[in-house]
Amino acid sequence: MSVEPRTVQALVTPLSGELGVSDWLRVLSERPGLVALDSAAGSPRGFSLVAFDPLSIPAPRDFHGLRDQVQSLQPMADVPGPFQGGFIGALTYDLGVHGDPLELPLDPWGTAPIVGGLYTDFIVFDHLQGKSWLVFGDVEGEERPDRQQRLCVIKTLMGEVPVARQASGVGELIRHCPPEEHKRRIEAARSLIAEGEFYQVNLAHRFTRRTHGEPIDLYLALRAVNPAPYMGYLSWNAPDGSRHAILSASPELLLECTGQDVRTRPIKGTVGRGMDDKRDQALARSLLASAKDQAELAMIVDLERNDLSRVCTPGSVRVPEFPILESYPAVHHLVADVCGTLRPGLDGLDALAALFPGGSITGAPKLRSMEAIADLEGEGRGVFCGSLGFLDARGHARFSILIRTLRWRAKEGADSDGEVSFHVGGGITWSSEADREEQETLVKGAALVAALGQADEAFGVHLRPSPTG
Repeated sequence: MSVEPRTVQALVTPLSGELGVSDWLRVLSERPGLVALDSAAGSPRGFSLVAFDPLSIPAPRDFHGLRDQVQSLQPMADVPGPFQGGFIGALTYDLGVHGDPLELPLDPWGTAPIVGGLYTDFIVFDHLQGKSWLVFGDVEGEERPDRQQRLCVIKTLMGEVPVARQASGVGELIRHCPPEEHKRRIEAARSLIAEGEFYQVNLAHRFTRRTHGEPIDLYLALRAVNPAPYMGYLSWNAPDGSRHAILSASPELLLECTGQDVRTRPIKGTVGRGMDDKRDQALARSLLASAKDQAELAMIVDLERNDLSRVCTPGSVRVPEFPILESYPAVHHLVADVCGTLRPGLDGLDALAALFPGGSITGAPKLRSMEAIADLEGEGRGVFCGSLGFLDARGHARFSILIRTLRWRAKEGADSDGEVSFHVGGGITWSSEADREEQETLVKGAALVAALGQADEAFGVHLRPSPTG
């Protein structure tokens, strides 16, 4: 039996604009459930959200529970920006494909299938207009101080922005899959491709390192060295008292849904940046001219077109431009937009369920490539290659793919001592060369090791500066 959605009364306060996303994250660093969907740089760059103090309900376990939670709230009226109250959080890769059960291995860190919560208190930043607003929502039946009281608390915190603190990796950077083993897996994948099992598969390997400092400061360090359009931060506490966080510098959009308009933006094709402009431009041109990389992207675009066609009106799915070059401090990428119009009666959650996990980080066909990933990698991915974003009470949505992402944890009472885990990987086709694919993973990990305080040259990569907003 459906439950009548609760009303949410909104209080919207314009801000002066003096504090940006980084400032607010430091101001709110002690607030429960702090989360940011941070369009730090790049294109497209429209809105960012920083939310805090979620409603006190458990995170859902699957897509059905996610729908029940989001539908428990009415949209917040007269709120600027893309989000009108609802779910903000992350879906792990190991949640799998909706409606197609797969036997996927366990995440070594035991992350729940979905982490996050329902939010009605947040700051929205309009980067195009240079404006920001503080939003509070009073939810019918929810026992907490009213919105005016909560506003006073936050205004007091605004009075003094904490100074930036040092946070970094300590000790050895541990690689869990040696280079020769990763290259062996690549050759095994190529053999399966030759046998007709799939066309493309994404293979990754994992690093861990101990850290000192708070996760928000590690995130701000990552934001400084590798700003991206779909960055994100999410913190939560586990029942055992341990603390956890996701720190992402993702360049990749899984889903943007506004009303009935949907879009996904897969990445396939990567090359490192050059030390000088001449070399850098030559590398960019070589990527645009690469038949192999264009073929990889075309395979995934076809997969995403098929995924969206399951929820879009016939004939509405299209690819406006192919390919598009995008540049980041460590890499150039090839990308493409796949757009469509949802069928009447469907919303952003239907589109999310159709696309998840993103084809660019599974392969094609999706189910068979995911089975191969499980067999070859031998462990669950957790948040890596999952998605971080929002689904609001209207059914609007925006989710990134969690690549270029650090997963942080610390035991109860560990103060500022913790550890991070991260994966790096890439798409494998029959034409892949194991040595080059191995090197590409290191290129993709350069910004992550740099954020941990280790020179990017440790991976044989030099980062180029990129402006933040």
